Order: sequence, then structure tokens, then C-alpha cells
Amino acid sequence: MEELIRFDHVSKHYQMGDTLVKAADDISLTVERGEFVAIVGKSGSGKSTCMNIIGCLDVPTSGEYYLGGQAVSQMNKNKLAEIRNRMLGFIFQQYNLLPKLSVLENVEVPLMYAGMDRIARRRRALEVLETVGLADKTRNLPSQLSGGQQQRVSIARALAGSPAVILADEPTGALDSRTSREVLEMLQDLHDQGNTVVLITHDNSIAVTAERIVRLEDGRVVYDGSSDDPAAVVTHDEPLVRRSRRKGGTPA
Repeated sequence: MEELIRFDHVSKHYQMGDTLVKAADDISLTVERGEFVAIVGKSGSGKSTCMNIIGCLDVPTSGEYYLGGQAVSQMNKNKLAEIRNRMLGFIFQQYNLLPKLSVLENVEVPLMYAGMDRIARRRRALEVLETVGLADKTRNLPSQLSGGQQQRVSIARALAGSPAVILADEPTGALDSRTSREVLEMLQDLHDQGNTVVLITHDNSIAVTAERIVRLEDGRVVYDGSSDDPAAVVTHDEPLVRRSRRKGGTPA
């Protein structure tokens, strides 16, 4: 298997007054091509810090981060932007769609930054909108869509550049339960098609839709393994709720 993501003893520390905050504390992990991995933890666990580092939005205080075999930790802002646009597709909780652009234009944005010509990027944007079932909404503005439809536009935008890694940050956080299930099924379908998906969530019932769970507490990895293992979701204050990883599954 091809290794896409590697953390070698990654730490991220912040100084807050007299206190040293260890947002990530000596984390080592790898993600291989084709995996569906959930990074899960409560607020303050370090999952957002890991997401920012994986997404080339931040760099470690110490340790090394490799994306597609390239050492990211020492890259400048321009290099970070280049590898981010080329290697990663982002799905955000709040969609981050540009309100004055149409659905089609929103999906074209990363392709424009990648330097793709107008005809080619329009063709690619139409392809991915067809994939997420929104080929009939190309001229709509985001405000004319439901929350679930806006998230599907976000997924199409993430797919447009054929990224090595799809990075989904709390992708169901703003959705109702039915629409959340639809989005999770779409992520599972993308994984089934061979895509590498990294899901960031605080919710055990969302995390167990992935094949592998990395659980963080206080900036450290406390579990890394199969989501089928009960230890993957055991905490002191959060009950176990499982969702099937098969399409159409319901909570059990």
C-alpha cells in the first residue's frame, strides 16, 4: 500500500500566558491510500490541530509531517498552498461556499487555482456535480439550496481536483439526522470507489462509519485500530452508538 500521510513524533505547542498548551503531543501515525480513517476526540483533544496540520493549514512545532512522501513541516506558505490545492480536497461543517457564485462556479474554484483552462474545468465540474446528484442545480446560488444540497456541492468541490486525500471536518455537524446519514453514505461510497477519506469528528456514532479510528485525548493518541473493536469508542461519559458501514444502515 502507498503511504499518503505520515506523522513522525508531531507536536504542536502554544504558549498561553504562563501555560504551555500541548495541542498535539508526540503523535505518530500513518494513513495509506484507500483507507477510511476517523480522527475522533472531544473538544480540546487535539483533533482540530491534527486536521490543520494534515490540511497544510498549520505546521508542527516539532516532528515531521509527510504528505505523499513530501516533508511538509518546513514548507513556506506558497509551498503549503500548492501542495494543499494539489493533494487535498476539503469538506467543511459550514460548507464554505461562495454566496455570490453559482453551484457550478463554486465547484470550479479549486480548478481555477490549479490553472485548468475554462472548458476543461467546466467539464470536470459538471462531472462531479453529476456524481453527487446535483447536475440540475448548476445555476443555483448556495442560498437556494438546502443544507444537505450545499454539503453535496462542498463534496463535489472537494472531488473536482481528484485529490489524493479527502479531508472531512465535522461534515454532518450542521445537518439533521437524515441528511447526515446521506452525507456519510456518500463518503462511504467515495471510499468504496478507492478514495482515501480522513474524517474529523467528536461523535462516536459518526466515527464508527469509518474502517479505522484514531482516538485522541489531551493531544495524544490513545487508540488506533479497527472501528469494530469496542475499545475504539469507549469513553467515560459517552455511550456507544453504532451505525452500519453499509449503505442504508441505521443506528444500532
